[in-house]
Amino acid sequence: MKNCLLLTLLILFFVSFGFASEADDFMKKGNALYQSGNYGQAIEAYQKLVNNGYVGKSLFYNLGNAYFRAGRTGFAILNYEKALKLAPNEEDIIYNLKIANARTVDKIEVLPKIFFVRWWDGLVNAFTVNGWTVFMFVVYLITLLTIGLYFLSGSAMLQKLSVVLGLFMIIILICTTALLAIKYNNDANCKSGIVVENSAVAKLSPDMKSGDAFVIHEGLKVDFEDEFSGWVKIKLADGKEGWVVKSDLGSI
Repeated sequence: MKNCLLLTLLILFFVSFGFASEADDFMKKGNALYQSGNYGQAIEAYQKLVNNGYVGKSLFYNLGNAYFRAGRTGFAILNYEKALKLAPNEEDIIYNLKIANARTVDKIEVLPKIFFVRWWDGLVNAFTVNGWTVFMFVVYLITLLTIGLYFLSGSAMLQKLSVVLGLFMIIILICTTALLAIKYNNDANCKSGIVVENSAVAKLSPDMKSGDAFVIHEGLKVDFEDEFSGWVKIKLADGKEGWVVKSDLGSI
């Protein structure tokens, strides 16, 4: 039994090692093709990794750069947004996304938010889910240390200090846990995407025979409200809503 288990673990190790090696080869191949100006082939190399389930800020960032150089702004913005979702404070991604967005046709006026709503959104989105998880774990460890200090210290002053610090850290831990839950819920339920076709007609209902609501163009970011039979109900930053064929959009 132990031998079978050991053999299984060894097989899993070598298989995972082989996949990692293959991913590294495709990444290097894509980078080399990009450097030589073969953007179409570079896209194919990077896309193979994406199709095989690989994710990473560098992968999406490089894929976005290749699409941008190939003149496919919609797919470039889509992949920059995916990279930014994994690394929200990465300056290179933010800069390139800004350059790509400047090429879009639609300039939607964003509905203004109340200042405390902007502040709250900024706080929740300060870290990714993984970032908030790490932060919460660090706060948890510090909280345990303050509790340990209370029981291990022989000084009354240090015990009083540990009580105050411990209560403060517990409050921070509760707040951090709440922010992690909110961020996770937002990522799970608030979906958005990018228009990847040159133009897309938004309908009043999910039916080709329905009336036209508005026309949007490549690279525009939209929120997903609902989905039905190959159609997606979208909402623009200015509040307009309509139904668009799903294939015209790329999900972030």
